[in-house]
Amino acid sequence: MVDGIAITGTLRPIETVEVRARLEGDLEGIYVREGDFVRAGQLLARFESSEQESGVQSAAAERAAAQGDLATAEWNLKQSEDLYKAGAIAEGEVRVARNTVATARARLAASASRLRSSSSGRRDTRVLAPTSGMVEKRYAENGEHIARGGELFTLVRSDVLELAAAVPEKLGSVVARGQRVQFLANGQPIEGRVARVSPTVDPASRSVTVYVQVPNATGALKGGTFATGTVLARTIAGALSVPTSAIRQSVDGKPLVYRVIAGVLDTAQVVLGVQDYRAGIAEVTAGLNEGDSVVSGNVGSLGKGMKVVVLNPNAGRGRGAPRAGPATPARQP
Repeated sequence: MVDGIAITGTLRPIETVEVRARLEGDLEGIYVREGDFVRAGQLLARFESSEQESGVQSAAAERAAAQGDLATAEWNLKQSEDLYKAGAIAEGEVRVARNTVATARARLAASASRLRSSSSGRRDTRVLAPTSGMVEKRYAENGEHIARGGELFTLVRSDVLELAAAVPEKLGSVVARGQRVQFLANGQPIEGRVARVSPTVDPASRSVTVYVQVPNATGALKGGTFATGTVLARTIAGALSVPTSAIRQSVDGKPLVYRVIAGVLDTAQVVLGVQDYRAGIAEVTAGLNEGDSVVSGNVGSLGKGMKVVVLNPNAGRGRGAPRAGPATPARQP
């Protein structure tokens, strides 16, 4: 049987990304709807870009003019230096030529910066998907005026789902990265792995957060699905086990089972070991022998010495398990 730690929680997409406007303007087109799958770099929407195009053209023209002015100033400086060496002009005229070159270089740097900014603004008119995933929400419509920073879309990556579960502090050291986790979600069995374990204990709940990831390449599972699972800490071979529905409590709170011996009920106090909540079985380390028949399920009031008829002696039976099954009291004459 399996020594497991029960966990529950909600499966969430591995990544959620908000896509916001990088400029202010009117939306010229939106090309995706909620529920669409998009790839990284795919065009999601476009802003009206005539103003940005005009800005780019103006900045490009200004830079071209600045490049021409710098070339002219550098040629004039070279001529001035040659004339000064020949004694044809005064040193002051060389200084003026050098200052003209410095001014032209500054103007070229400023125009290049403006062109980069304008080009960036033009690129920002195209809204691209930052990652592959599904469009969970669309917040804008064609023609709508959007402020800088306004939310446009929410994208989710659901190819992997993640569940964050709280595990009691005393069990936190038992859980480790890579351990298998068996789940039930929407009545279907699925399997995941422990991705990481929080290094700290929550001071309020005295629990450790365990993060489990579940592959979901087909998208069969939806984000927000509630799941119950078991972290498989270890497997115990040859364990003697009974259904958990067979375990009852004595008046002093100790676990016991009703054992059927020759058609008569007897009680047996048992010592329990590992409980596999997902499989609904518990290990019995003392109090029963292999092959004993025990009563499981809700069969009404039972009492020691009552005569019974076993209806299904093999229900719940597994390897190394006592025979167990529903039983009903026999009619007394």
